[in-house]
Order: sequence, then structure tokens, then C-alpha cells
Amino acid sequence: QVQLVESGGGLVQAGGSLRLSCAASGRTFSSYAMAWFRQAPGKERELVAAISSLGISSTYADSVKGRFTISRDNAKKTVNLQMTSLKPEDTAVYYCAARDGRISTSTHGYDYWGQGTQVTVSS
Repeated sequence: QVQLVESGGGLVQAGGSLRLSCAASGRTFSSYAMAWFRQAPGKERELVAAISSLGISSTYADSVKGRFTISRDNAKKTVNLQMTSLKPEDTAVYYCAARDGRISTSTHGYDYWGQGTQVTVSS
């Protein structure tokens, strides 16, 4: 069982930066692929970025490539999302997710979810 708690959301102006963090519980964090998803009002939840269990590989949505960076610290059981050059279209609730095994790009591939943290980017 894994519990995930996100933090770091807030209100920021366009062009600004935010750093989201996700703290995980559980003994086998280093065996889980981790991901950040987001969901804007009226839209489906979508993958933002994902990172493999040992942090060797990662994948990003095209819309955030070059602006967002996912990282993890297995000793601290945390995964972070550094967001720069934020745009109003990045406004959404951001969710941390975990799955035992390889990276998945689908919401259905993840077994554990956090409660989400709101990110609002003003123009």
C-alpha cells in the first residue's frame, strides 16, 4: 500500500515557476514508477510527466517538454515536478500517482493517487 501527499501548488503569474512535491509512504517506493497527471475543469485527466523506479528514464507530455522536469529521491521517498515558464493553460489540479513496475502513460496504469494540488496560472 502506498499513500501519496502532494504539496507546492498555488497561484502564479504567467512565466513564473512552481515546484510540486509528492511524499510517499510505504517500504517499496524504489520499485514504483511515479507520475504527475493534471486535470483542468471540463477536461480529462492527462499525463504531465513520469519517471521510472530508479529515475533512469522519464517521459513528458509534448505540451510541457522543455519547461517541466520530473525528479525523484528514493531515499526520501519523494517525487518532484519543477515547472517553469508557466502558462495559463497549465492551470489544473495536479495529481501524483504510483504504480509497481514500468512507466505507464495511462491513468488506468496507476494504482495509487494523491488528493491533488491546485495550480493556477494567471495571465
